[in-house]
Amino acid sequence: MSTGEPTDEEVVQTASDAAEGYVFSQYKQSAVRDLDVTVSFEEGVLEVDVYLNAPETEDGPDAEQVADDAALTARNAVDELFGE
Repeated sequence: MSTGEPTDEEVVQTASDAAEGYVFSQYKQSAVRDLDVTVSFEEGVLEVDVYLNAPETEDGPDAEQVADDAALTARNAVDELFGE
């Protein structure tokens, strides 16, 4: 019986896609040396960890800030998925 709530798999995929999408909106894919997005959703608790290795340039974005913003974007996407 469906409760209308997204499955755990849908939550994880939504968060992961949102985080990756945000990173690649800030950097060209070829500029990203390494990207690791780890998402877990257990017992209603969402955890998102984003590791980003990208070059620092004077006029480019700060990789640490982009990683933090990507995690926040992932959380927001899941909130939207739940209609919050």
